[in-house]
Amino acid sequence: MKRLPAAATCLALALLSFFRFPGHTWLQQDTQIYVPIIEHQSDPAVLRNDLLVQKSHVAFTLYDEAARVLRAVSGLGLREVLGAQLVVTRALGIWGFYLMATALGFEIGPAFLIAAICALGVMVRGPQVLSFEYEPTPRAFALPLVFCAIGLAAHRRHFAAGAAAAVALLYHPPTVIPFLVVFAVVTVRERFLPLIPCALAGMVLALHAYGEGGQSFFGTITPLQEQIQRLRTAYVWISTWHAAWIVHYCLLAVIAAVAFARLRRRIKPELAPFLLVLPALGLLSMPASWALLERAKWVLIPQVQPLRTLLYVVVAAQFLTAAAAVHAAMRRRIPEAVVWFFAAYLVPLQQVFTEGLEWTALLMAAGLAIVALQAVRHPVLAVLAFAIAPRGYPDLHTPQLAQLSAWARGATPRDAVFLFPDAGHNLDPGIFRAEALRAIFVDWKGGGQVNYRGDFAEEWWARWQLVSNSPIDPARYEAFGVSYIVVRPGHRLPRAAAFENAGYVVYRVRELQK
Repeated sequence: MKRLPAAATCLALALLSFFRFPGHTWLQQDTQIYVPIIEHQSDPAVLRNDLLVQKSHVAFTLYDEAARVLRAVSGLGLREVLGAQLVVTRALGIWGFYLMATALGFEIGPAFLIAAICALGVMVRGPQVLSFEYEPTPRAFALPLVFCAIGLAAHRRHFAAGAAAAVALLYHPPTVIPFLVVFAVVTVRERFLPLIPCALAGMVLALHAYGEGGQSFFGTITPLQEQIQRLRTAYVWISTWHAAWIVHYCLLAVIAAVAFARLRRRIKPELAPFLLVLPALGLLSMPASWALLERAKWVLIPQVQPLRTLLYVVVAAQFLTAAAAVHAAMRRRIPEAVVWFFAAYLVPLQQVFTEGLEWTALLMAAGLAIVALQAVRHPVLAVLAFAIAPRGYPDLHTPQLAQLSAWARGATPRDAVFLFPDAGHNLDPGIFRAEALRAIFVDWKGGGQVNYRGDFAEEWWARWQLVSNSPIDPARYEAFGVSYIVVRPGHRLPRAAAFENAGYVVYRVRELQK
């Protein structure tokens, strides 16, 4: 297949995955964190009273610089610039899976079927990570580039693989570390020359982060920081996980191993280390994280989050079962092919097997397995999965929230600080912060950064305790610099509102003192 048609096919699959399944979101996950930071960097007067930008954690990534440069050069908005990067990196990741499939000796059509199955993505419960993230965050760009690097390495294009990994390293170093461990061993005969781009990228990051304070890499977590992290970022602490999750990943590792054994004559030495060692590192991350964090209390572990390496267990199971299914179908072992296809489709549709199987996921995986038998000969049928698979997230954007954000952006001072005292764990305040460009005193989503900086964690915790589970107290809020409070209509106060609609009522704190 010529390069242009192959690129077009990967881009088409990326667009399907972007608009259909797994889909994409905006300001519903970690872009609530990154967008305000970028806006503040572009204009330091914006959000300067917000804790989130005062104690940010982007020293060790060029994600924010790349976004600002691309926005300035293209003239597009931040959402468009980041969304375009998400599509492009997804396309490169899908191309990586295609290269991995062709490295197994599959022809173009079957290889793209395998890549299409992998393009459905996977969700890894516990570490809370996806192979194709919903939002354009640093990890969302880095991980597909790692898949691309694995595909290139499978064809012995090691320098190109190193270049792809280097770009990923500039976006999100922790995502690339497991790959580099394997890649270093693979390239030892080449005197590590393919690692030169990664070494240069590491130097760039070190120079970029030089002098930036806040994040600690040595030392131990204090009891207070542990308490805060266990409350807000419990997924980092494996002792808080359901036992079913750990069993699930062990089961997937067994399934991947069986599929690897079925394909052993096809798997070449160039690809085998990535399919074997990366999942093994994923399994080892569980006892390693327990020892280094739960016992040693090493402050670096919540920042690096080694448990996210479990993603390679799930991805390996998805890729290998899809490849084993195609292998069986091409040899007319139909029952075996159906079983493998069923497993390959169930991985993205059912997040955890061991917590109770969902009938809808089972029926959908069974139906797609039957269709996939025909897709081996007619790969275009693989797109059916993107059309019928259900999205796993709600749309949190509402007209009422958009009206509130527009009013605040146009009718309140730039230094105003807002508080949503009855929001609880709701994500509305984070959307408001990014769209209105007004500071938030404290919100639940913003607290997701407590595992990166101890000073941020303790300040966020003090603010959260001030607000949560307490009656609305304007006198206390004003003392801490809050300008406006936003409540639901059900919590309306007996005072004149500065703004209201069907979803929110806004009060000036000073007016409430009269």
